[in-house]
Amino acid sequence: MLQGKRIGLGVTASHCTYEEVIPMIKALKDAGAEVVPIITYSVKTAATRFGTGEEWIRKFEEATGEKVISSIVAAEPFGPVTPVDCMIIAPLTGNSMSKLANAATDSPVLMAAKATLRNDSPVLLGISTNDALGLNGPNLMKLLHTKNIYFIPFGQDDPYKKPNSLISDFTQIVPATIAALKKTQLQPLLMIHEEN
Repeated sequence: MLQGKRIGLGVTASHCTYEEVIPMIKALKDAGAEVVPIITYSVKTAATRFGTGEEWIRKFEEATGEKVISSIVAAEPFGPVTPVDCMIIAPLTGNSMSKLANAATDSPVLMAAKATLRNDSPVLLGISTNDALGLNGPNLMKLLHTKNIYFIPFGQDDPYKKPNSLISDFTQIVPATIAALKKTQLQPLLMIHEEN
């Protein structure tokens, strides 16, 4: 399905979702893709109850079989020199979503996305943010109708306790990637998460 495809996987600082993303790397590789990991500075330096940056870098490198790209300088060649067929950002925080929507390229992940869009190639977003239906709503809407940007289907993960929160269904990463490579949005875009 993804045989011969080179996929960039950008990871931003939604630390609680990394455990969901790691198995999806295997799914992408099982579908035939080469997966190149790119991280933000926050992923590299943060130590949280979910683990340290060093631990997560090791896990991403083990899962992909590739060295993590962790600087803007190393991510810039994704445009002219070492392009990817599709750039995935999963998880995508509200902070990085707002920057992407407003062309603020201040992290390796956002540079890789900018470089991919420069090549007229798809960028696939897997959102994980507590304010997608709040202050970040306009940024979400802007990205939903931006050329070459697609989404892993998403929905409210806790509508009563966190009514503004949205998270993608990361298990849909392979079909969403296949659709994005065809320049189409995987449907349905909006989904319902099972109650905890």
